[in-house]
Amino acid sequence: MVTFSLAGQPTDAATWLDVARRAERLGFDSLYVPDHPGSCASPFVALAAAAAVTTRLRLGSYVSNAGVREPLLLASDVATLDVVSGGRAVFGLGAGHTPAEWAAVGKVRPGVRGRVDHCIAVAEATTRLLRGDGMTAPLPVQEKVPLLIGGGNTRLLGWAAEHADLIGLTGLGRTLPDGHQHEVRWQPGVLDSQVALIGGKPAEALVQRMEITDDAGAAYAAYAEEAGCSADDLAAVPYVFFGTAGEIVAKLGEVERRWGIVRFAVRIAALDAVEEVLSAH
Repeated sequence: MVTFSLAGQPTDAATWLDVARRAERLGFDSLYVPDHPGSCASPFVALAAAAAVTTRLRLGSYVSNAGVREPLLLASDVATLDVVSGGRAVFGLGAGHTPAEWAAVGKVRPGVRGRVDHCIAVAEATTRLLRGDGMTAPLPVQEKVPLLIGGGNTRLLGWAAEHADLIGLTGLGRTLPDGHQHEVRWQPGVLDSQVALIGGKPAEALVQRMEITDDAGAAYAAYAEEAGCSADDLAAVPYVFFGTAGEIVAKLGEVERRWGIVRFAVRIAALDAVEEVLSAH
């Protein structure tokens, strides 16, 4: 069964709460907020507000930067969110690709190996704290808060296959010189390798764009030029969806058949498209 999560952040209170209510009404599984201190909203504050107007949506950061989040403070935030949401928190974590965030807390961003090592250490320490090993309050409502690991590094994916509950696949590669954007690795063969590496662990693809259009070919061609990749690759992988609702439903089926992926996280701009797709599914 295909399920959708929604990734976004508040710009004002009323709109954010309406988005949370709408996501729940449409049947979304989860609501995620990015975690880039200094350039976006605080995820745990935003998610706590969403918790107050929903009853079923799971709630998590997508994903917290292990490089700038201390395990004790991270565990406290996740546990508090779990308490105020009645047991709906998700613990989302990534290695932290943005140099400016490391610099803002007085650290030099390590190389890839160092970031992955640190991410694993933070994941393990925070998970222990959430189990009550070193933290007495607040403790989560859930016996085990689900761990979501986001990233594409081979070693991190291998660790996540053993220890995470959900793996967020983005198809994003090396950080570009601006320190924020990424190269894209949206080739089907890359995803083949990642899915083989994680085995049967549930995976969720982060969808950058989903738009309803009568000319999917033109839309894929235009976005491929923008992203610097092949239109044919874009039409196959689960990171971009263009077409009529029926064509998107068909692509979702192809993605499931090839990669076994049935979970998709979309941006707020795709809400109307997802509603059409769900109606057509």
